[in-house]
Amino acid sequence: MSALALLVVLLLALVSLLIAGNVTYAVHRHPSLNGPIAAGLATLATLAAASALALSASGR
Repeated sequence: MSALALLVVLLLALVSLLIAGNVTYAVHRHPSLNGPIAAGLATLATLAAASALALSASGR
């Protein structure tokens, strides 16, 4: 595995943690968003968008 691929994997992991942290904070801050299903779907949707953006940038 090349160094560039390792950096991309690390970046995706960091972005995933950032997204999950932001969703957790939003659920904590706004009790109306307290539905765990809605929070889980929001996290999955943003992770899918970040992954799709990384894959489209890589040209695959």
